[in-house]
Amino acid sequence: MADEKKIGSPWRDDELDAIVADYFEMLEAELSGRPYVKSRHSKALMARIGRTHRSVEFKHQNISAVLDELGMPWIPGYIPKRNYQNAIFDAIDRYLSKHPAVLERVPTGPQAAASDEIFVPAPALGADSAPLPERLRRLVRKFDPVERDHRNRLLGRAGEEFVVILERSRLAAADRSDLARKVRWVSAEDSDGAGFDVLSFDFSGRQRLLEVKTTNGAARTPFFLTRNERDMAAERPEDWRIYRVHLFATEPRIFTIAPPLEKAVNLRPETWRASFGM
Repeated sequence: MADEKKIGSPWRDDELDAIVADYFEMLEAELSGRPYVKSRHSKALMARIGRTHRSVEFKHQNISAVLDELGMPWIPGYIPKRNYQNAIFDAIDRYLSKHPAVLERVPTGPQAAASDEIFVPAPALGADSAPLPERLRRLVRKFDPVERDHRNRLLGRAGEEFVVILERSRLAAADRSDLARKVRWVSAEDSDGAGFDVLSFDFSGRQRLLEVKTTNGAARTPFFLTRNERDMAAERPEDWRIYRVHLFATEPRIFTIAPPLEKAVNLRPETWRASFGM
């Protein structure tokens, strides 16, 4: 039963820590394919902290919204709501600082859907660009999803392998098994500096140079692009494509980006090469 004295009052740190920990327990079960019942978790949590069902559900949605900004998967059914209290950012910061492994999670193997379900439209440039609250902005900087995905080599390789399998299946389904056999995982077989990861083909036999960018986060999660990749996009704009694999831990989806890149994404320099020569 809810504590009437708490109705409408701000959540305390111990209550926020409890709901964040419980949320991540459910999320781990979701990502691991283990059965769990959200209503049972909510009921136990309400009994423990004395908050109403509505308040608990709303806070779950707040947590989903923060994880979405952090480029992390969130629990289906708890649709992100972004009218936050600043205290939730601190509670999630405390949890992630104590449990950093959840940030580097690599799926054991996402379920492949039919290719017509996997490919989705790219996000519109400039849409949903409302500024983040400053405390959330600092949290995103601390657990930078762009740097995190870039550093997570196992996640990157898993995404590339997923695309290789998908491309072979796509070609074989179109009665082009001859081309399916020629699909190559270039970054694994040759080097990681070719400017693309997977060599595939369209149904006519024309080469497709696929640069795979993978995240467990949502479609709008930013990503890094190297000079090599940008140069290859400019050199072979008709053949080169980004495959942006997102929601990889839950229900993988892909959108494609074609050159000129400046029409699809905002590009800005992040690092510089320092040398003593020309």
